[in-house]
This record gives sequence, C-alpha cells and structure tokens, in this order.
Amino acid sequence: MAGAGVEVVVVGRGGTYVRTVVATVTTILVAITSALWTPAGPAEAVGSAQGRGVHGGAMAYGCAVHGGATAYGRESRGGSVASGRGSSGGTTASGCGVHGAGTWHGRGSSGGSVAYGPGASGAITASGREAHGPSAAHGVGTAHGVGTAHGASTARGAPSRRYPVSVELASLTPAVVRQGGELRVSGRVTNTSGRRLGAVRIGVRIGASGAIDTRGELSAVARRTPLTRADGPEVANRTARLAPLATGAERGFRLTVPVPDLELDGAGAYALTVNVVRADGARAGTVLGLTRTHLSAYPDATRLEPLRTTVLWPVLDAPRMEALTLRTQDSVLPVFRDDELTAAFGPGGRLRRLVEMGKGQPVTWVLDPDLIVQAQAMADGYRVARTPGDSDPRQAAEGEGGEAAADWLAALRTAVRGREVIALPYADPDLTSLARGGGAPLTGLLRRASRTGRSVVDRALGVRARAGVGWPAGGELDDRIARYAKRLGLDTVLASGAGVATAGELVSEGATDDGAVSLEGGTTALRYDAAIASLLFASHPAAGASGAPARLLLRQRLLAETLTAARELPNARRELVMVPPRRMPLAVARVLLTVVAEGRKAGWLAPAGFAAALRKPTAGRLRGFDGYPLARHAAELPPDRLAAVVRDRRRMRALAKVLSDARATAASVRAALARSVATAWRADPAGAASYQRGVSRYLTASIASVRLVPKSTVVVAGGSATIPVTVDNGLQQDLTGVELRVLSSRPERLTARDRAVPVQASRAVSRTVRIRVEAYANGPVLLTARLYTTADGRPWGAPMTFTADVRSVPSGAVLFVLGGTGLIVLAVAFRLRHARRR
Repeated sequence: MAGAGVEVVVVGRGGTYVRTVVATVTTILVAITSALWTPAGPAEAVGSAQGRGVHGGAMAYGCAVHGGATAYGRESRGGSVASGRGSSGGTTASGCGVHGAGTWHGRGSSGGSVAYGPGASGAITASGREAHGPSAAHGVGTAHGVGTAHGASTARGAPSRRYPVSVELASLTPAVVRQGGELRVSGRVTNTSGRRLGAVRIGVRIGASGAIDTRGELSAVARRTPLTRADGPEVANRTARLAPLATGAERGFRLTVPVPDLELDGAGAYALTVNVVRADGARAGTVLGLTRTHLSAYPDATRLEPLRTTVLWPVLDAPRMEALTLRTQDSVLPVFRDDELTAAFGPGGRLRRLVEMGKGQPVTWVLDPDLIVQAQAMADGYRVARTPGDSDPRQAAEGEGGEAAADWLAALRTAVRGREVIALPYADPDLTSLARGGGAPLTGLLRRASRTGRSVVDRALGVRARAGVGWPAGGELDDRIARYAKRLGLDTVLASGAGVATAGELVSEGATDDGAVSLEGGTTALRYDAAIASLLFASHPAAGASGAPARLLLRQRLLAETLTAARELPNARRELVMVPPRRMPLAVARVLLTVVAEGRKAGWLAPAGFAAALRKPTAGRLRGFDGYPLARHAAELPPDRLAAVVRDRRRMRALAKVLSDARATAASVRAALARSVATAWRADPAGAASYQRGVSRYLTASIASVRLVPKSTVVVAGGSATIPVTVDNGLQQDLTGVELRVLSSRPERLTARDRAVPVQASRAVSRTVRIRVEAYANGPVLLTARLYTTADGRPWGAPMTFTADVRSVPSGAVLFVLGGTGLIVLAVAFRLRHARRR
C-alpha cells in the first residue's frame, strides 16, 4: 500500500510553522493513499499489522479526525502524528479529542506509522463522533473487497453480503466486563460454501469509534453486514486457529481475551465483531465470515445515575372458555374450546414457568382476570368441546387439567404475595379495535366486566390489585383510543414513548423518553421504552441449546440499550419502563430477568415499582399525528365482527328474560362477549372469527330451543273448547318469563278467551298449554300462536299458524251470530245515511 512506510516526525516544541508543515505533508500523504487504494479480491483481507497495537510501519486506523490534523490513530508512540480519544486541549466535541496542539496521542500505533482514521478532517457530528467523509474509502485492512470500497456509503448502510462461513456465538462471559479479568467467547462456525476451505483463524474486534453514544448507533451496528473499518482492528495475538473445513463441516471454537487487551475507553456499549479469516496462503487474511454483537463495559469507578426501572411481567393467554355450559343436577360445568391450558398450567408449561421465574423478582405482575376465572373453572370441573365453537354441550368430553390449574393458582398466589399486581380489564379487550371500529355500544359491558374481574383477582390471590390500567396493542395511543379508554374507566394507559411527548423532553429523536405523562381529559400515559419493546416483541429464541445464539444476541443488545440510555443523561433521575410481549416466551423472560440482574449488579439499573413510575407525571400531549401505524390495521378486529358482538349482546339480554336462573347464564355470555374482543386474537384472526361464531351459535341455539311445536289442524266441537299448544323447552334450565298469545283471523267465527297464558316449563322438557276459545259459527279459522316475553311484551321466536275447524256449533249460537252481524250492518247503514243528510 502506498505510503505505508513513510515516517512523519514532529520536530521541536510546537512552532506554528512546523505544525503547519506537518499537517500539510500528512494531508498530502492521506490523499495519495486514498487515490492509490483499490479493491482487489473477492473478500476483505485483514492483516494483523493494521489497527490497534500496530508496531512498525503499518497503517493503523483509529478513532476520529479533528481540526486540521490528518494522521489518526488510537495511540502514537515514537513520533507519529495521531489523533486520539482523550481530550486535553485543541478542538474536541464530546468524543475523540485532541491532546495539545502538536503531537496527539491515540490508542496503539508504536514506531512512527501514519495512522488513518475513519473520518474526514474536521467533520464532527453533533454527538461528537466523526462524520465519515471522503477519506473513508479506507477499509479495515488491505480491504480486498468484492468490488466495493468501504467508504462513506458503507458506513451509512452496507449492502448485504453472504460469506462462505457462518458464525454463531454460543456464550459470552462475562455479560458485562468490569475492571479486569478475561472475556471468554465460544461458538461454532459452519462451512456453507459448498467447497473445502483451508485453515482459518478466528479473532475479535472492538468498534473503531469506541463506546457508542446513541441508541440509534446500536441499531446501525446490528444492521451492518460486511466487515468495514468501523469494526476496528483485530485484537492482536488473541485468536484461535481451526483446521481446514470440509463442505458443510461445523466446528466449535473458544477465545479468551484479557479485558485490558480490548482497550476499552470506559463505561459504555461497544460493537463486538467475531470474524473468521483465512489463516494461510496467498490470500491469508481474507474474511470468510463474521457475526456482531454488543459488549457492555462498566468499570468499578463509574458513577452514573441509575435508571429507575419498572419491569412488567405479563401472565396472559388467549381465551379458551366458551359461553357454553353443561348443566347437571348438581353443578354447571363450563365448556372450553380446547384443553391447551392443561399443558400451560402444568409442570414445565409456559404459564407455570412464568410464575416460577417471576417469583421473588423485582417485577410488576400484569394479570388478566379472565385467566384466573378460567383456572378456577378448570379446578372445579369442566368439559372440552369436541370441536371449537360446538353448540351442543352434551358432545363435550371431561377436561383433564383440574389438578394442574389448582396447582398453578396456588403457585401464583404465593408468587404475587406482597408484590404489585395490575388487573387488566376483563379479557384484556382490544382498545384500539374498539375505539376505531365502533365499540361504543360495548362500553357498558366491558366496564361492568372489568369491575367484576378485579374483585375476582383480589379474592383468588389475596391481593389488592391495581385496576384502571389499559394496554393498547403495540402501545400506540391517539385521541380516539385515549377517549375510549377513559369511557371504560381506565385512567392509566401503557403507551409507547414514540407517540407521547412531554412539554420539555430532555432527550429526543428515538432516545429514552419513558415516564408518566398527564394528558388532557385526566388520562395518564405511562410511556415505555419503544426500542426495548420492539426487540422483545420481535425475538422468538428457542428455549434449548439451539436458541442460545439468539438469546445471547438479545441479552447483549438489551444490556447495551439500557447502558446507553443511562449514559444519555448521566446525572439525571430518569425512568425506564420495560414491557415484554403479552404472551411472553420463556426464553425472552429468562433474558429479560438476566438483563435486569446484570444492570442492577453493575449499577446502571435500579428496580422501581409501577406506582413509583406513575408518581409526579409531567404535562404532555399526544404527538401531532395519528400514532397508530397503518401496518397494524390489518390485525384489528373487523368492524363487522364488532357489530356481530353488539347484536349478540342484544340477544343475550333477550335470552336472560326467559330464564329461571338468568344471572348465571348472563354472566357466562357476558364474559364470552368480552373474550370476543380480546387483544389476544390479533395473533389468531381465524381463532377470533371462530370464537365469535361460537358465541353467536350458542345464542341462536338457545333462543331456538324455546319454540312452539308445529301443528296443522284442530277440531273445535261446540261453542266452547280448549286448544292445546305445545311449548318445547330445550334449555338446560327452567323456562319462565314467557307467555302464549293466540290470535284469530276470523273473530266473528272463533276467538280466544285468554288474551295471554303464562308458560312455565322445566329444563329440557315440553309443556302443553291450553287456550280457551269461543266458537260462533262453523267452518275453518286460521289461528296464529306466538310466544312473548312477559318483561317487555316483545315477541319471542317465530309464530306458529294452524287451522281450527269449527263444527257442530248450536243453531241458537248461529242465529245469535247472524243476528249480531245483521245489527252491525244496519248500524253502519244508518250512520252512512245520516252522514249524507248532513
């Protein structure tokens, strides 16, 4: 490489003329080197002579470019001009600084080399880091790239690149490095190229920019694909060598690096790259594969104001219990859609393990009262439908999870004792769908269900749960959602920090902005960390050994996020609210607890409760745009389904009017209606449609089971008679609250003496009701029989018509009828004549 052996020496004590000459000459050398460098190979080549700790005449790529100096390194010994990190004079901007006006000391170039930094001279960003300018065409090493120079464009967003070797990390200890000790890294490499590869060397790199200042930079590190100069030089003499790799071969590795060799600047998160390069031959140093993660450092002398951290611990699941019940002489057995809660409540199940893992931890429990109700129902005895949504409870089989549910309830009762517990609105309704899709008619139903739900949680667990807390899907909040939550009696709403702003935010542009904010209308929005939530929601690592790499990356990223958040304002007392997914996977739960424990032990996190996070809210507002992303609209409950739930509620009210034990049935149906609009259905739209149809079928079948048995013709012999009408009660409880009415199409021939006859029938039986009639003339008469509710006189079910054939009416009766008819005709004629005269 041109200029690699040139030595630049600062002579004298710092005269202005000498410094100017040195700067000018070095600038010319950098320009010549930039012009002569060209990519020359299928992959990057990284020599051990480049980077930190470089001895001799090699080029070292260091931290930043400041002012007019153009030789950049991490540490300069022996006369080279280098720009370093520490600031003791000269021009600096909260980042890589300048020592004096002459020789600047950096990180690790010894011997007189010219070290080229990753940025352009004088181009400093607002955060104090350098802007990657034209001189960024220099890569991490000799840079035999795939036709791409690693310059400014690479730094901003590198194109994706497929390497012939995949690298996975299995362990990285310690999770947080402190003062000294060793960093131990293990993992495995796999040859995915389809051809045999020679011996390889595995090494580690620390990002050239040192500690990462902003959380946006953490994301940039995670997105970066090919090796660039931003990854920094390979730590010298701390590598592992592996034998040649056959096609498809997989091999484990271990690396041990003393922490001082990493040359970390202090507390902060660093980009950590583990790379695989060719070890031998003409193309030695060619990059074959890499993986990146974050390394958090927190020396013992660090004194940051810890983030007061509130961690929510949701124990939630999808609805399983139907509106359907099976009544016996001794009990009423609820019917479940399936028996999946048996495994979830049992040993090793997700819900059981969440309770065991959260016990004794500094977390705030978030519970759905409906899950407690379902566990109690299972413990008392239940049935499982043959198919979800089945409307016949007699076809349901006996459930097998009663013991598991009882044990889970006992474990939960122990775990939450003395802890903060939040009781969400019953069945955790989808506030966003309801606010946007026409859920106003369901407000009363949901408010009533939530009041009942909190009392259920308090009685079942022996706690005093906090109610009035809503959790919109995705934490997105706009005016409509806030208003609807208030109508449900929810004074506090969990909201992503992206959609809520305070009057004077200390940090903006995606930085930590957690804490309670009071909004207009009396609603308090508790903002949670959007970046951490998105990482937790997007992660689905497996629980076994196969999921170790994903769990490790998630752990290191979360540690880096929280530490960087603490460094944003190191002396300010701030809140951090961490919200995992509603149905939190066990692997995510384990990582979350580890992160909190490590951050707490190091000192940048301090546990805080939910009540503490709500204390002293600051005035704020919703941001000036609709905070709910369009991409999430597809997951909302469709308006037509919400309309169906509203119709079912009306039908439930009608059904309750005819039952002897209306309270139990109405409570079961109301709970099912609340479950129909649960947030959990966003992950299962087919299940949501099936559940709602099941509730509708249950109500349809219940209403249709109280009916009039059809008949065709009855014979009425004589002037007075009784006509039998059969009422079939297919309900599982006694029928009351209905009456039978019969209307005649020819009242001059036959009329009913009883205007309405009350109907009472035992469960699952038919009852014959007799209607008294008076006949006046022989011949057929069409009668219409119909049931009505006694509470409000509304019709029930379909009418039933039949024919009454009147026979053998006495002649006196016939003459009486004819005479009466004649009198009526005469009266009408008289009135018409009288009207004409007038």
